[in-house]
Parts: sequence; structure tokens; C-alpha cells
Amino acid sequence: MPDRYESTRRAWEDIWDEASIQVELEAAAYARAQATIDAYLPYLIKHDIHLEAGSGLSAIVIALRQRGYNVHGLDYALNALLSSRRYDESLPLAAGDVHQLPYVRNCFGSYLSFGVLEHFEGGMLPALQEAYRVIKPGGVLVLTVPYPNLIHNLVQWRRRLTGAGPLTDDAFYESAYTRRQLRDVVTEAGFRLELAQPTSHSFTLWQLGGPFRAPGYYRTSPLAEGLGALLRSLLPWLFNYSTLIVARK
Repeated sequence: MPDRYESTRRAWEDIWDEASIQVELEAAAYARAQATIDAYLPYLIKHDIHLEAGSGLSAIVIALRQRGYNVHGLDYALNALLSSRRYDESLPLAAGDVHQLPYVRNCFGSYLSFGVLEHFEGGMLPALQEAYRVIKPGGVLVLTVPYPNLIHNLVQWRRRLTGAGPLTDDAFYESAYTRRQLRDVVTEAGFRLELAQPTSHSFTLWQLGGPFRAPGYYRTSPLAEGLGALLRSLLPWLFNYSTLIVARK
């Protein structure tokens, strides 16, 4: 793994040390998060076993289990797993690396990954190939990763003008993928693409600050929600914060 693999893992441990499961659960109930869940949930078969790889503090694991889905979590940040277990000792969680999953092949109905695979400097193909291994035939990959939207590109352009590198933190790796790049890497891993949907336009506006932010944890204002809905309708890819991919094995 590249050098930033370990520093990124340590950065996530620091992030989870400062975070709260209750706050993460509240964020999972935000309108933009619910819209994403509602988009992929029809692809999940309720009686299957599902894996969220990179589950962090397990907010999505908990939220989907509350809806009756048998979701397991996996993460390489041990402190996040321990915090999750303290919150609910019954949660089915495992410590592991998305590049070497501790599961037999063809055992999950779906593999869920939300804002995870963009953090590997070597690209997402190795992790997607491992996801393909553990998903059973006919099962689905559900993936969200950041999209290089207009605001993202303006920030990168400004950094290039000042001579700065593309990353805001040399220890913490993060990238963004275009629709074509996502389609190509997902199909290279063996999946058949079923859905590519732009999401979370209001959060793109949140990043601008000011009237687009409401008090709370990454909470968007009513103005951001209203304008985000308009942008989703009129300019879906120009202000797309992250892309939701659903692909089938």
C-alpha cells in the first residue's frame, strides 16, 4: 500500500475519537442522506445478509438494521468498532481491510460503501475486486464517492494557481471520480452498472458556507435544501456532491 494508507487510517481513528454515534445517527436522518438511502434500498433483498465495508461508527448499519435489514459492518479503525459495540453490543461488526476481507466468496447479498474507496491512493479497483469476490451472484454493489463538481474544480484550480498540491492534507488522502471514471472502474471489476445517480447537491452548497449552513453537524439550511433540489433538477452533474452507483454481479 502507498505511504498515505497508514496515515489516512490514523486520521480516521482521530476523526472517530472526536465523533459521536448519536450525532452520526442524526446525520443519517438528514433529508439528503434519506434521499440516498431511498434510492438504493429497493435494490437490497431484505432476507439477505449485507456488508457495509468502512462502517465507521456504524450509523448506517444501525439505521438499516432498524428497518429490518441484516447489515454487518467492517472497518479498519478499531476505536470506531469499539465505540459502536459500546453503543450496541449486539451489532455484528468485524475488524478488517477492504482489500483483504475476512469472508468467504459469494456470501453477501450486497456490499455497501459510502465515502470510503476514494481514500486509497492506489485507486479503488483492488477493493472493488475484493467486493466482487464476497458478493453472491446476482447481488449488488452500492457505492458513493465524491464527484469533481464545479466547486471542487474551482478549489483545485485555485490551489494550482498558488502552487499548492491537489490535497488539502498530505497525510489524509482523498480523491474524486467522474461518472465515466466510476463506470469504467466498476465494470473493470466485473460488475454490471444499473444506476449512476448524482446526490447531495445541498451539501455542495454547504461547503460554500454562510446562508447555506444551519447550526449542527454538517447540517444544511432550508435555503441550501431548496436550491439544491432545483440544481438537482436543472444541473444534476454540475453541482453533484457525490455519485451513487448501484451495480450487479
